[in-house]
Amino acid sequence: MESWYLLVLLVSGAQTMSVTIESVPDVGPHGTIQTELERTVSLVCRHSAAPDLPPSEGGEEELVWLRNGAAVSLTAGNQKGSSGVCVTPVIHQDNGATFTCHLRRNASIQASVTLNVTYPPTASGSEEVSVEVASSLVLRCDVFANPPITSPLWTLNGSTLDLSAGGFTLTNDGFVSQLSVGSVERSLHQGRYRCTADSPVYGTRTRVFQVTVTDKTTKFPLMPIIAGAVVVVLTGIFAIISRWSTITKVTRHTSPRFP
Repeated sequence: MESWYLLVLLVSGAQTMSVTIESVPDVGPHGTIQTELERTVSLVCRHSAAPDLPPSEGGEEELVWLRNGAAVSLTAGNQKGSSGVCVTPVIHQDNGATFTCHLRRNASIQASVTLNVTYPPTASGSEEVSVEVASSLVLRCDVFANPPITSPLWTLNGSTLDLSAGGFTLTNDGFVSQLSVGSVERSLHQGRYRCTADSPVYGTRTRVFQVTVTDKTTKFPLMPIIAGAVVVVLTGIFAIISRWSTITKVTRHTSPRFP
């Protein structure tokens, strides 16, 4: 595979020094490397100088790598002449990360590349949801992706969802598209909901919710009954203790009778 090179040159009279970064995958326009999650990105930085340029003191030029401005730890044998770093596996946090290589003795002689990590939305599968009349309903659809999913489509029973008619609230923070309603009505809110995330890179991903609205049930007032039972039991215990104390006192102060 033929590699692209990203060059930064420092020119002083007839003398030219440069740092280049070679990459697999290749470096694209504007110094961007396109990759995906779980892949591997290999970067190799090389220093070169014009033949008439005197060598640096101590031999080969030493190279420094930075990731988003922070130094990357390199072994001693991976610093002079050429230097390589490997990003593996690629994760979400690598998206937008900029890797810079420069000469240690002159940081202005440098080259940089930026990772563009693409990944699909995770909206998929189906879910059965049961909710009581007059209760709140919240449906969450994962749309975290690159390129971002800005406007996922919600439908109810095959038709585009009318937010105002159903009293719905729809939010999207880039990670989750959330559909909610404060007070459920069977005629308005029961049915099959579909969240569709359409990615220009990975196509369409869908999450389905089958919502069933049930009658409101009378909840058993468990806590008041427990509290009442505790009071009754404690009252009984205190009564027994008090009675036993009285019997003990009477026994101690009463003389025995003889026929």
